Amino acid sequence: FEVVYERKYIDGNPVGVGKILSARFNHFGKDQYAFYFEQNGLGDYFDEKGQSLRRAFLKAPLKYSRISSHFTNSRYHPILKISRPHHGVDYAAPLGTPVYAIGQGVVTRKGFQKSGAGNYLYIKHNSTYTTAYMHLQKFAPGIKEGSRVSQGELIGYVGSTGLSTGPHLDFRFFKNGQPVNPLKVESPPAKPVEPQSMTAFAKVVEANQKQIQSIISEIELAEAASKEE
Repeated sequence: FEVVYERKYIDGNPVGVGKILSARFNHFGKDQYAFYFEQNGLGDYFDEKGQSLRRAFLKAPLKYSRISSHFTNSRYHPILKISRPHHGVDYAAPLGTPVYAIGQGVVTRKGFQKSGAGNYLYIKHNSTYTTAYMHLQKFAPGIKEGSRVSQGELIGYVGSTGLSTGPHLDFRFFKNGQPVNPLKVESPPAKPVEPQSMTAFAKVVEANQKQIQSIISEIELAEAASKEE
């Protein structure tokens, strides 16, 4: 494999590594490429045909200890002492565990519900999907209604606010306004390069493929010279 990446300098001295610009991975004789490209102010990685290389949603919004409650139409509530629907998944995790947005979108609701969700947050990802994050200890700085968030961006911390018996995240998934089991959602691919951006993307692909091929040639020459020695 080969990777082309940014190197950062201050006064001519290297101080760190920036983002990966392109990469090639050869798997059983087949080349697989990745190219960084920005459109509408957002950067992402695509293959040479402009298809996104990531999924629209992360598997889970946090690193959790265990699932303490599953999606069900009838669950006995430990505080209210009644059975009622629980249309979410409870992820048990230590107090203060970071919670991340599973996909890019816009914060549509943020608030506090004493008799229920505690500190809660809703993110609308597109015209089909919305997610909710409940019982948060607190929100991440700068998160407010109308905020645009990226996939994997910090949005809050696990808490036990509202009707809760211990620290956990009540995570909910809505499809066309209806609650669905988060553990059964098939994450669609993220959006490909838009048609109007394909000409610019093609130039990025051509330039980076030439650069990668140059790297490959240099490696092959070095290996050949080593064998001759």
